[in-house]
Amino acid sequence: MGNLIVSILGTKGYADKLGKKGTSTDITLYNLKKGEDTVTFLEPSRYPERLAPLFYSTTLAKRALVVVDELDSFFGETLVMLQCCGIKKGSFILRNYIKPEEIKPLIKETILKDYDFIDDEPSIIREQMLKEATQEASNEISNEKETIGSVVIDHSFKV
Repeated sequence: MGNLIVSILGTKGYADKLGKKGTSTDITLYNLKKGEDTVTFLEPSRYPERLAPLFYSTTLAKRALVVVDELDSFFGETLVMLQCCGIKKGSFILRNYIKPEEIKPLIKETILKDYDFIDDEPSIIREQMLKEATQEASNEISNEKETIGSVVIDHSFKV
């Protein structure tokens, strides 16, 4: 049973093409399931009005998908956040005629330099993420040790 948490950054609503919408507050969760494997996409719905949703959706993720519509200050903030949070695995989805050569100088000498560039094909992206979730499960089984865990709390309220 594999589970992968992916942060979708850059364009609001892009994750709607990848999974079924779940809860929504500062962060919107989208769920994708196939058999025993699940992928949870996190989208910072209240960013750029607030920086916290970008931080939360990035720190919870193991992987990032950065949808690039334009090279602006928000894109720069996203790159800095990914670097600070240490998200080593990720992909760029380039749109609006942006080329990889425009991005590469911005990410050289960062952990983002290893991100790949993928096509804007939601069906292929869904399959790739499910495949990674399966691989994640097999890696966890082979590396299974006694470790301290953590639990993400999505919502809470006073009683």
